[in-house]
Amino acid sequence: MTAGLFGRPAVLFLPANRASAVARARESGADLVILDLEDAVAPADKEVARAAAVAAVAEPWPCPVAIRINGVGSRWHVGDLEALRDVRCDLVVVPRVERREAIEEVKVIDHLPVAAMIETAKGVLAASDIASRAAALIAGTNDLRASLRLPDGTNRAPLQLALQTIVLAARANGIPCFDGVFNKLDDPEGLAAEAAEGRALGFDGKTLIHPGQIAAAKAAWTPTPQELARAERLVAAASGGAQRFEGEMIERMHVEAAERLLASR
Repeated sequence: MTAGLFGRPAVLFLPANRASAVARARESGADLVILDLEDAVAPADKEVARAAAVAAVAEPWPCPVAIRINGVGSRWHVGDLEALRDVRCDLVVVPRVERREAIEEVKVIDHLPVAAMIETAKGVLAASDIASRAAALIAGTNDLRASLRLPDGTNRAPLQLALQTIVLAARANGIPCFDGVFNKLDDPEGLAAEAAEGRALGFDGKTLIHPGQIAAAKAAWTPTPQELARAERLVAAASGGAQRFEGEMIERMHVEAAERLLASR
């Protein structure tokens, strides 16, 4: 499943216990849907959400569908794992992962790949070790901000080192990584700017909290006509070694990057 997660920029979270949201998600055009059993679900609704998620993934979906379980140590974690033993979702998402053993515990359900959410300072420092066992990494920026004791309302500049560390860990282990959510539903310009920043940092896509954010995420990771035209010229001009191209020096890695961009169309 790891390879199948590349090229999926719009990753939609939704509470598994909200039937209307699940129905909308099927038609939303999201590239990956994550049915949430954790933060988006109140304690009194956990059992209902679990049953709803199992029923939902048993039906056909137009895109891969994942289930985010409750974290290690929570009173719902073991029940979530038991429920997943016979489930055929595409991915399991584990929140607040701080060590790779948390991934290995879930991987005992060997038919399901496991993605790790990096949401704490300890998780960031262990990101490479975690990535060695995970199918993908997801930056949990809300919890990460709290873990780092950053004031509410500040921009993402203080998170840059942590986000870059997550991207580096994913790249070093050959797995995809996804940026955190954007909380403001009435700020399309802010969403577009943060999505563009996520692409510039090297993420493969962005997690979202509303179907209305999908178009912005897809737009941010869609190469522009200018980018594609330049990539085509670069590949056509490449001679196999270091050379001058349109006023810049290019080498093999530039050609490979251009080829990846063209393949993403």
